[in-house]
Amino acid sequence: MELNVLNIEGKETGRKVTLPESVFGIEPSDHAIYLDVKQYLANNRQGTHKSKERAEVAGSTRKIKKQKGTGGARAGSLKSPVFRGGGRVFGPRPRNYGFKLNKKLKQLARKSALAYKAQNQGIVVLEDFNIEGTTKLTKQYAAIVNGLNLNGQRSLLVLKEANENIYRSAKNIQRAEVVTLSELNTYDIVKAKSLVLTESSVEEFGKLFNA
Repeated sequence: MELNVLNIEGKETGRKVTLPESVFGIEPSDHAIYLDVKQYLANNRQGTHKSKERAEVAGSTRKIKKQKGTGGARAGSLKSPVFRGGGRVFGPRPRNYGFKLNKKLKQLARKSALAYKAQNQGIVVLEDFNIEGTTKLTKQYAAIVNGLNLNGQRSLLVLKEANENIYRSAKNIQRAEVVTLSELNTYDIVKAKSLVLTESSVEEFGKLFNA
């Protein structure tokens, strides 16, 4: 699959790049995408929820009324779950929601998400660029987003390697995210409406996926 390389103004440069067929041309696996996204979200859960059970609630353990003769059910402690302020029965406890997936399945999931983006014309190839200076960084990146007609869309820019100025320039723009190729994950690909690949990063996709 060939795509035109655009400059930062959104105009064609006259160059074309070929997306690796072994990555962007595969038959997507919906189930692999589902599992990888599920794992990503599960691994990001804090799991710090906690409620007090009857052994942990503060209060007296004095028997509150005699065992028999009251006409009501027997009761041994105000910390019982049946009383207001008592402990909770089978309440949530801290836990780790994460689970493991094998490497090949995660690789298939990322390939599948990229293949869907290619099928739906959701990929833009941008020539390599840099943002200069220490001020007005956001303004410069906003001009690039505007030139690519991505205003209001959730976009994901994929860089070959980290660039601090580009990270900072996109930080204050809503729905614009920047990642390096090694940080690319299935959840971010699926979440973005448009995937913006820098020209140099396209060449690395085959190596990343051992194509």
